[in-house]
Amino acid sequence: MLSSSQPPAFTPSFTISSPGPSLAAALQHKIDRKTKPLGALGALEQVALQIGLIQQSLTPQLRQPQMLVFAGDHGAAKAGVSAYPQEVTWQMVENFLAGGAAINVFCRQNGWSLAVVDAGVAHDFGPRPGLIDAKQAWGTANYIDAPAMSSAACAAALARGAELVRDYAARGGNVLGLGEMGIGNTAAASLITHCLTGTPLADCIGRGTGLDDAGLQRKQRLLASALERYRADGGDNAPLRVLAEFGGFEIAMLTGAILAAAEQRMLLLIDGFIVTSALLVAVQLAPAVRDYCVFCHHSAESGHQAQLAALQAQPLLDLGLRLGEGSGAALALPLVQAAVNFLNDMASFDSAGVCGDKTSGENQP
Repeated sequence: MLSSSQPPAFTPSFTISSPGPSLAAALQHKIDRKTKPLGALGALEQVALQIGLIQQSLTPQLRQPQMLVFAGDHGAAKAGVSAYPQEVTWQMVENFLAGGAAINVFCRQNGWSLAVVDAGVAHDFGPRPGLIDAKQAWGTANYIDAPAMSSAACAAALARGAELVRDYAARGGNVLGLGEMGIGNTAAASLITHCLTGTPLADCIGRGTGLDDAGLQRKQRLLASALERYRADGGDNAPLRVLAEFGGFEIAMLTGAILAAAEQRMLLLIDGFIVTSALLVAVQLAPAVRDYCVFCHHSAESGHQAQLAALQAQPLLDLGLRLGEGSGAALALPLVQAAVNFLNDMASFDSAGVCGDKTSGENQP
């Protein structure tokens, strides 16, 4: 394992540019001429404009929406950073594969394809329908004592996540939801969030899977110890180094998936705290990634507020969720589809023969 003072021995290669603004005026005109007061559809209007710009189209389409749930184990889970034992990771993957988890229910409701990616679970599943075997190792090392991953292992995980998304793009898909599963991954996300946003570590640490007060205090002590070790070894806030130091294989794969999706000009539906920790890494590597993201919900996990503030993001939903799995992204998909549908199918003042009053600041019949 490389020491944390060594820089990552890789540079990810992605070509990502912001969507061009050439259609912005035409899209905004189309939105404004719908049979409604100006701005009356609120955030849906912003989403419609964003998707039109991403696709460079006045009639954008969501094709083959795909949910990818990345799963991985964390060595630090055995030190007590979670209310649940590490074995729950593979047990929940089995639940996903059996169709019994919340993310399964929500994806079925929306007719959304779901695949589970074994990024690094400490369990042998064997070939299974609905499971993508991308296992890098049987979990990470315990970052309280040593780096979670070598830079090479982190690079391989990032590349594998990107490969999965490129395969999906080659099949014609253009909208991707991301979820995760991994006991202990809120602790990893807390450390990543602290390093990449500068938010005090204590403000990044929440109860995760439901820690009581004593468990929360233990988690805070353990993460402070891990951070102290990292800083003593010369660790800085370089995003790839932080990812390798504290991340899980599922977070590294999520980072690669996000970068590849933006490169392929896909719409990205961003879930909660853990997925957004991967996004923080991706945005620091390629700031234009931010333009391809719809932020789906405001997690009840305390560090998510710091992430959203750093990314200047306003989520669509605030339901007090803290489940993960991509559940917030799945719940937001109908709203994103509604944004596309109103842009494409809602009558305009001209087509409906309705007068629009331009002088009052509102469209009125």
